[in-house]
Amino acid sequence: MKESLSLLLLLVGLLFWFAGTWPLLGRGSFLRKLHYLGIADTLGSALMLVGLLLRLNPEWPLLLLALLSLVVWNTIFGYVLASCSQPLRAQGPGAERPGGERPGGERP
Repeated sequence: MKESLSLLLLLVGLLFWFAGTWPLLGRGSFLRKLHYLGIADTLGSALMLVGLLLRLNPEWPLLLLALLSLVVWNTIFGYVLASCSQPLRAQGPGAERPGGERPGGERP
């Protein structure tokens, strides 16, 4: 019973990996593709780690640490990629942009 549940979790995790890759081929914004890929990759990897946890009981501290690291780092990495893909916005009407330029192209 334990082996079959482990195998099922491993296969479902692999299915999530492939399902998350599929939207990369479609048309849509970069952020939407990144969102789908990040969710599917994290969920698929987490399911695979739980499947391995059922098979490799003596290794549970290492697998739980890997699961925690996976969830935290994939979330942070997705956020950083999404925020870096957005252009910088000036704050307020007279705020300067990088390079000392003000909105409208005027220099101080």
